[in-house]
Amino acid sequence: MKTFKLISLQIVSESGSFIDIELSDGLIINKEDDHSTWIIEAFISESDFRTVENLVPPGQKLSVQAVITKKDNDPAAFKTVVKTIKQVDGHVIVLFEGHLQKNRSKYAELLLKDLMKQGIVGDELIEQFKEKLRSRPKLISVKKES
Repeated sequence: MKTFKLISLQIVSESGSFIDIELSDGLIINKEDDHSTWIIEAFISESDFRTVENLVPPGQKLSVQAVITKKDNDPAAFKTVVKTIKQVDGHVIVLFEGHLQKNRSKYAELLLKDLMKQGIVGDELIEQFKEKLRSRPKLISVKKES
């Protein structure tokens, strides 16, 4: 098994938008088993958890994207299942189990779709694309209201 630092985590909604999960900390583990299984452990404050609680019931199948090790790494897409949710000292630990999606869209493609969805076209689209490709912002960050 190999363990990595979880830098950021987003849930991919059915509409294709990304919902940030505000992490206090997190780990992601490549089990290196015959099924290419990964474990994602998200450590979330109770108040931040309340904003996404309805999106992560145990047993729920979710697509997520995670940035691993360094914030400037491309997000990796996973198909997961929420395995457990536990409260510990003012925090909530959400454990996801899933598989890396190797053939998923790359960051550049997601960025371009996001900019087009915002109605940006022509030269402005090209400039925004180049600028954001260098700065690598999180895509379509949507917060759920409590």
